[in-house]
Amino acid sequence: MNAIIENLPRFLDGFGMTLLLLVVSGTGALVLGTVVAAMRIAPVPSLNGFAAFYTETLRNTPLTLVLFFCAIILPYLGSTLPYLACAIIGLTLYTSPFVAEALRSGINGVPVGQAEAARSLGLGFRQSVTLIIFPQAFRMVIPPLINVLIALTKNTSVAGGFFVVELFTVAKELSNANGNAVIAILLAIAAFYLVVTIPLGILSGRLERRLVVQR
Repeated sequence: MNAIIENLPRFLDGFGMTLLLLVVSGTGALVLGTVVAAMRIAPVPSLNGFAAFYTETLRNTPLTLVLFFCAIILPYLGSTLPYLACAIIGLTLYTSPFVAEALRSGINGVPVGQAEAARSLGLGFRQSVTLIIFPQAFRMVIPPLINVLIALTKNTSVAGGFFVVELFTVAKELSNANGNAVIAILLAIAAFYLVVTIPLGILSGRLERRLVVQR
């Protein structure tokens, strides 16, 4: 316990970095994933093809490889972005296809008559998607989207291998410096992750119950 109390500021710094990665990457992934999901259902074959290629390529690429490209290859090509920005870009790119696929499953659950009714009222594709389809699709896929964010919370630990000092990196450094307190340090790290993931799970259940009633 002494190792934890003495190094609490370092734990909090690492936890803050993990939260920063989660919030910024999660927001970016939600926005980008929504755009990709719209492209998957757009009446333009080239957009469909690009979105499908993007989704399948990144979903089947290991996160470590995506972050390696962003943190190592991009600087080699002349990028001057800091490692934190590279980690955020990598996590956003990796997570957005999972958001897109979750949304697409929700879109498939919207009755076809909804889109047909929108077209009969004179709404274009953009208006139909933003006003009719997406609001219903988001309600249907809140639990899967929250699960994607929970997975992202744990995936932030991979950024520690690319010069970003987040929570898991702090745990490794403190474990190396305090060999007799490794178990306590790992339990403390697990508790910090649970501080994020458990409230997300509770939020998912509450939002699902509330929005199911409103359908």
